[in-house]
Amino acid sequence: MTLFVGLGENSYEIVTERGVINRAAELLDLDRRALIVTDTGVPARYAETVARQAKHPSVFVMEQGEQSKNFGNLQDILALMTDRGFGRGDCVVAVGGGVCGDIAGFASAVYMRGVDFYNVPTTVLSQVDSSVGGKTAIDFHGIKNSVGAFKQPKKVLIDPDTLDTLPKRQINNGLCEALKMAATSDKALFELFENEDVYEKIDIITEKSLRVKIDVVEKDEREQGLRRVLNFGHTLGHGIESVCSPALYHGECVAAGMLAMCGEDVRQRLLYVYEKLGIPVASGFDKKAVMDAVKHDKKKTDGAVKAVYVPEIGSFEIKEMSFDTLQSRLERYL
Repeated sequence: MTLFVGLGENSYEIVTERGVINRAAELLDLDRRALIVTDTGVPARYAETVARQAKHPSVFVMEQGEQSKNFGNLQDILALMTDRGFGRGDCVVAVGGGVCGDIAGFASAVYMRGVDFYNVPTTVLSQVDSSVGGKTAIDFHGIKNSVGAFKQPKKVLIDPDTLDTLPKRQINNGLCEALKMAATSDKALFELFENEDVYEKIDIITEKSLRVKIDVVEKDEREQGLRRVLNFGHTLGHGIESVCSPALYHGECVAAGMLAMCGEDVRQRLLYVYEKLGIPVASGFDKKAVMDAVKHDKKKTDGAVKAVYVPEIGSFEIKEMSFDTLQSRLERYL
């Protein structure tokens, strides 16, 4: 299956196919210098498979985890590209989850003012969400994604077979992002989470989630309005993640953040799905520390935050909320 992201000169294709990683050279322009960025949590054979298909490959391996999205690794990636003689006609390929995609994409955006970037996501979270849309970043000064750039990939290759090596918790972590999009924009997808075997339907969930995200990104590439809908659960979730990572994963923190930003019926339906999938609900964390992180988040404006609220499944509102209101909701529902 091939999906198209229509963004004018920044348009690209998303190719979803079992085994497609083995055809990377057919679908990506790898007849040049290619830096493959991966991490220790990704089976090495995935990066090796892509590297073997490149004319002049280099591989950069980071430690697994959000903590690797830092200036030190960014500097090391840029230094490697410089030392290996990368020019503007060369490329960067992310092979891994959201962490790999974020830092590799950012490196491609800033090296020589921009080189081509390809994404080969190997986790549920990156396949349903983060590999598409062009948001790239590193974390800085304790704040998630506070230094970054919009950099659309030239192409995305999604190979569902790469999910076979994921532990169940990591699968659920990514499903939280799909559930986010279902809650705001696809009632039928949400009902699939409630009523069907989610793990048998991952291919369908991925396609439906991507279609939601593509529609939003095409209408609002740089998050001037509508694209904020993709932040449902993130306003408080990023604050929770700043405090609770690595004990809690990104998707789990977003799941917690959603509970504080929705109507009561939606909350109960979310909790049912969390229990069904075994998704932990954050509790007992330092709420003041969470709010301190929220106040430093990139989405704040004049003492308030543009937050996504879901009154009923399949719909959303973008509201400006004060920090006092956010704190009240955090304390009441979490």
